[in-house]
Amino acid sequence: MTNYFMSSALITKMLPTDYVGFTFFVGCMAMMAASAFFFLSLSQFDKKWRTSVLVSGLITFIAAVHYFYMRDYWAAFQESPTFFRYVDWILTVPLMCLEFYLILKIAGAKQSLLWKMIFYSVIMLVTGYLGEAVYPENAALWGFISGVAYFAIVYEIWLGEAAKLAKTAGGNVLAAHKILCWFVLVGWAIYPLGYMLGTEGWYTNMLGKGNVDVAYNIADAINKIGFGLVIYSLAVKSTKD
Repeated sequence: MTNYFMSSALITKMLPTDYVGFTFFVGCMAMMAASAFFFLSLSQFDKKWRTSVLVSGLITFIAAVHYFYMRDYWAAFQESPTFFRYVDWILTVPLMCLEFYLILKIAGAKQSLLWKMIFYSVIMLVTGYLGEAVYPENAALWGFISGVAYFAIVYEIWLGEAAKLAKTAGGNVLAAHKILCWFVLVGWAIYPLGYMLGTEGWYTNMLGKGNVDVAYNIADAINKIGFGLVIYSLAVKSTKD
């Protein structure tokens, strides 16, 4: 750890071709700006929506802090900060699942739905980390388990209990739920793709190995800030009604 801080202190500039470092820096600033926006807007909402907007701010704030460290780690070692990234995800992804529960409470969502989605998300992330950083020789197995958990979340929000509750709620809640579903289906798809590109074995043979930190950083910003903006928009519309 001492060497890390010593190395960081020697970094005086970022190379103009360091696109990974650039996206880490932009991601950090974008997440922090989004956090300030969400936190400062809390007072304008009804009490029942403040928790949802607060969680949106927490998601981007946690990500901003981790991106600060990931930016410095990349600058010091020019290596993908896998550990910091997974610590970020293990905190923020369950909070993103919490957002589904919070907006569906109006339709009678129970805590069992929340814990089920959090369980799927933790399995997805823990097994992903094991395959990418701890047991890369078994990346295919751990990646398969992680993928199953991911598709369990997709099924739950598109066709399962969460989808049924959203239809019951209707109106603005249903519209917001559908947008969040697309974020999970399309936006989150970069993560399993990045896993396949970042691990050795049959993944590499199929797709080739490449540096996906730029894609990760852009996707993180879009997914987390976008999630929050959908919740913010729902809260604004619901407060006006």
